[in-house]
This record gives sequence, structure tokens and C-alpha cells, in this order.
Amino acid sequence: MVPNTDPSEPATRTEPVRRVPIDWTAVDAAMGRPGVAQPGEVQRYNFPRGDLTVVVRDPRGDVTLRPALALGGWLAMHGTGADNTVMAMGDLVVTEAELPAVMTRLQQGGVEQTAVHHHVMRESPRILYMHVSAHGDAVKIAETVRAAVALTKAPAPAPAGPAPAIDMDTAGVAKALGHAGRANGGVFQVNAPRPETIRDGDMPVPGSMGLGTVMNFQPTGGGRAAITGDFVLLAREVNPVIRALRAANIEVTSLHNHMLTDEPRLFFMHFWANDDALALARGLRSALDSTAKRAR
Repeated sequence: MVPNTDPSEPATRTEPVRRVPIDWTAVDAAMGRPGVAQPGEVQRYNFPRGDLTVVVRDPRGDVTLRPALALGGWLAMHGTGADNTVMAMGDLVVTEAELPAVMTRLQQGGVEQTAVHHHVMRESPRILYMHVSAHGDAVKIAETVRAAVALTKAPAPAPAGPAPAIDMDTAGVAKALGHAGRANGGVFQVNAPRPETIRDGDMPVPGSMGLGTVMNFQPTGGGRAAITGDFVLLAREVNPVIRALRAANIEVTSLHNHMLTDEPRLFFMHFWANDDALALARGLRSALDSTAKRAR
């Protein structure tokens, strides 16, 4: 109901928008894989590129990327309040050859692109990351994303096998970072959320939709680990974090946006190193601390 703004007439009452639960069972069926519930009423769908063998050339020895380190595509959905409607955003991992057809299919279904870029350097074959955004019917978005992913060689969902051992001092890494982590596919993953409320257009975005700093550790032997991930930063934090990372001999591999209408504006800084895991964790902690200092 539109509120009456005529002061000579009694005010009318505006009815609040009634939140309607999303039928995630139907969305799962449309996506062709189960989603995973996340904090903030978010449903996340994962598209790991286990079909790809990607090798990063590194001075300390070439590193074959596990999907959980840097080859994990995903899409997250959050209900907007009515009629099975969601906001969706995510990141699809594609080869250069796959990119054009996947982009076209997404656009045909109303799923837009917000960024296309690399995350690591010196990798073979060359890998690109396509960030996507959509607002609309959850099932239709899922059908579009499923059809686009089908144009790649990404494998269908399969039962999880035995978890690979992580030959690394994960407790020491977590302590150095000041954040707990979890093992996933032979990789130790740590997420550090941002404190602000981020909006995309006029809607608040839950932090579980890709708005936390991600730090991934893949053991490479002898106490070393290959690390990658991305810092989520305000503009004023970008260069202090660059200085902190470089002081720790951590490479900055990419700096870019993931969204088009975010407020405050966010920048995503990707990094890489292959060295002593605890030393790298301390370097990442220094970069994290520089964002906390700038925020105060």
C-alpha cells in the first residue's frame, strides 16, 4: 500500500514486506547439486574444477593447485523477501576457451558479469575467474547457472572421498592469523570477516556471500605452504596491505572489484607465496592488522 502524504487526510499504514522462505529443495534440483546453508540465510553452491590440472611455476618448486586452493567456483543466494526471489553472486572458474560461451549463456538467462580476471600468475593452463550477479527467481537463476557450467568440463557432483592429510602446523597458522580455520580438500582455509555492513545497490549483503578475507594454505613439504586468497579492502586500506604483504615477501597477483554497485566500495587483492607456513601466516597477520588500524 502506498502511504498517504496528504496532511488533510488520515495517514495510511504501510504494510511491511512479508519474508517468504525460499524453496531451497526446488533450487537444489534446478542447480543439479545440493547447496550448503551459510550464516545470514545464504545458500551456497560449489563448482570445484577437479577436472583441471593447473600448475603454478614457482621459484621454490612448481605447485599443482588443489581445487580448494584456487579452483573453486561458487554461487551464493540470499532471499530478498518475496516470491522465491533472491540476490545471487558468485565466481565461476573457466579456461580461456570456455569463457565466451559461458558468458553468453549467462547473459541469455539474465545473470550478469561484474568482473573477469585472473587470481594467480605463472599458471598453466591459463585460468580466469568470472564474477556474476543476478536478482530474480531463484529457480530460473539456478537453471541458467547450471546450463552455463555445463558448457565447461567441470565434473558433476560426486560423493566426497577420504580427506587428504594436511602436513602442516594448522594450529600454529590459526594462532598466528588470529582466526580459526578448517580443512577442505587438502587445504587449510581461514576466513576473516569485515566488520562493516556492505550494500549492493539498496540491499545489505551477508558476509557469507564472499565478503570476507580468504587465506588458503596448501602444504608443499618441509613445513612450507603455497598460499593464495584475497583481502577484501576499502580504498584507504589497499596500499598499506600491499606494503605489509611485500614486506613479508608475499606477491600481490591481482587487484580489482567483484561488484559494480557496492557501498562502501570494496577492492579485492589476491596474493601468492610458497614458503614457511608459519612465517607466511605472520606476514598475512601483519596485513590484516593494517586494515584494523586503518578502520579505527
